[in-house]
Amino acid sequence: MSAGKLSVLASGAFGGNRGVRPLPPEKGVFPLDHLHLCDLEKKEYLNCLKSSGHKSKKCRHLSKMHLQCRMENAILFRYPLNCSRIHSQKDLHSIKRNGIVYNRSDICRSCVLWRGVFTRKQQISGRVFDKFLIRSSYSDNEESKNGGNNGEGKDKEKSSLATAELRKDDDGDNLASSTSSKQPSVSPMGPPYNNFQVDSFKLLELLGPEKVDPTDVKIIKDKLFGYSTFWVTREEPFGDLGEGILFLGNLRGKREDVFAKLQRQLSEIMGDKYNLFMVEEPNSEALDPRGGPRVSFGMLRKEVSEPGPTTLWQYVIALLLFLLTVGSSVELGIASQINRLPPEVVKYFTDPNAVEPPDMQLLLPFVESALPIAYGVLGVQLFHEVGHFLAAFPRNVKLGIPYFIPNITLGSFGAITQFKSILPDQKAKVDISLAGPFAGALLSFSMFVVGLLLSSNPAATTDLVQVPSMLFQGSLLLGLISRSTLGYAAMHAATVSIHPLVIAGWCGLTTSAFNMLPVGCLDGGRAVQGAFGKNALIAFGLATYTLLGLGVLGGPLSLPWGLYVLICQRTPEKPCLNDVTEVGTWRKTIVSLAIFLVVLTLLPVWDELAEELGIGLVTTL
Repeated sequence: MSAGKLSVLASGAFGGNRGVRPLPPEKGVFPLDHLHLCDLEKKEYLNCLKSSGHKSKKCRHLSKMHLQCRMENAILFRYPLNCSRIHSQKDLHSIKRNGIVYNRSDICRSCVLWRGVFTRKQQISGRVFDKFLIRSSYSDNEESKNGGNNGEGKDKEKSSLATAELRKDDDGDNLASSTSSKQPSVSPMGPPYNNFQVDSFKLLELLGPEKVDPTDVKIIKDKLFGYSTFWVTREEPFGDLGEGILFLGNLRGKREDVFAKLQRQLSEIMGDKYNLFMVEEPNSEALDPRGGPRVSFGMLRKEVSEPGPTTLWQYVIALLLFLLTVGSSVELGIASQINRLPPEVVKYFTDPNAVEPPDMQLLLPFVESALPIAYGVLGVQLFHEVGHFLAAFPRNVKLGIPYFIPNITLGSFGAITQFKSILPDQKAKVDISLAGPFAGALLSFSMFVVGLLLSSNPAATTDLVQVPSMLFQGSLLLGLISRSTLGYAAMHAATVSIHPLVIAGWCGLTTSAFNMLPVGCLDGGRAVQGAFGKNALIAFGLATYTLLGLGVLGGPLSLPWGLYVLICQRTPEKPCLNDVTEVGTWRKTIVSLAIFLVVLTLLPVWDELAEELGIGLVTTL
């Protein structure tokens, strides 16, 4: 074999130039289909060649199907099958290298089959240059026979890079090719993959989610889409790992009507096998002629797109977290009676130098008086979750079990509740997200106001507890309400006598406000994402993280809450089935008003303003 001879695999096996003798692939160049994943496509293509008298043009679609199958199963790397740029070069009939002529179809198939193909398009001064970097292999077997002295007859394999530069000028198409056994002047766009990387890609392919069946894609494209609904122009991978198909094209009707029709037809054709998503067309700056953004339709397998069922271990973890939340709520009730607790207990919890723990039996008499606050804190959390479930039930949205997060300062940080089914649209996302905090805040505010009224009632004096007045500086909104209800004289003192319901309501309102922060998959983050979009959520999230980091929101609780969100709730919610239709003006107004109230609730009062408003006795601190 002469040095530098291109091993064009497609020349014989795939219907190329029948005058050139086909050569077997070099070891490792063309991965074999050991698992026989594409045997059906291969047999159809070979049968077509036999029946057509080896006329490759008639069987070109089957050849592409076979190659597409190999790419989807990670047998070959995914490269574009379109060789129209080569076929458009009317003057490009062949390329001559080392005395061997390769025709245009061989070059095109080489670009598809060889793993070392890279395509780069550059537009310079109105001219388009297409450069193909083709990896060729040759053997020095003949040279070793002629000029070698070792006599062992072993083949030595070398590799060279050949570049074919196709230039399209203003006057016509001319061919300028340059070949060299040395490193070419055109640098490749990336290094070829080694065996370890290839094995890693195949392993990820096997362990990753199940992809959409190519046969189903063809059926859906032919029967589902059309000129009256959505005209498909191209397809792209869809999903986090490219496990789905995204159909891009032109909408031919009102998007809500078209989407409902496509969903109905997809159910008739494929049953419950796939979920259809209507999303904004990625990387599209143009708007739809009918108004709004351009849309595209994504398709995923139902078992891939929908969350899995709740496992036994998840139930166990949820139960343990609930028991810990009950304990933290009782602890909050005991801590609220700090003026009644034994001195050794107070010293242990307040003095950082205290080492010896006190006898916990001393706390038992205070458990019964701590239960009202514990009941109030737990009641707010239960109301919060009931609000979510009541809003989700009419929309056929399934919710997972709540994972309550215990906290010794507020009794609980709320709960993590996952969606166990895909949300139908953005309106459902906003309504379900707001229902929980609104229900919890309504109960909390009721307890807070009733507690303030009982605090000023002389008949309830025996039930009051003493708390430092500086605690009311933790919230601008709640501090002002307390100041207007209790009066200047009661608030402008070292301690304030309040009913336990005030503490329960205060903690419930603070927890609801924290959960309504517009970040991640918190209730506030979901509501902002549904009302204003994912980009708005990113902007709101960055501002929220900044304010929490600076301690502007939440005061001393900003750091633990920020860490909790970063660990457990930082990821935005997944798209809805209809992720395009807007929620309307009044829902956006409610979300904006809720975020404003959240800021007022979590904004602490600085000393100068507190002294001026009469919230706490600043001079004694």
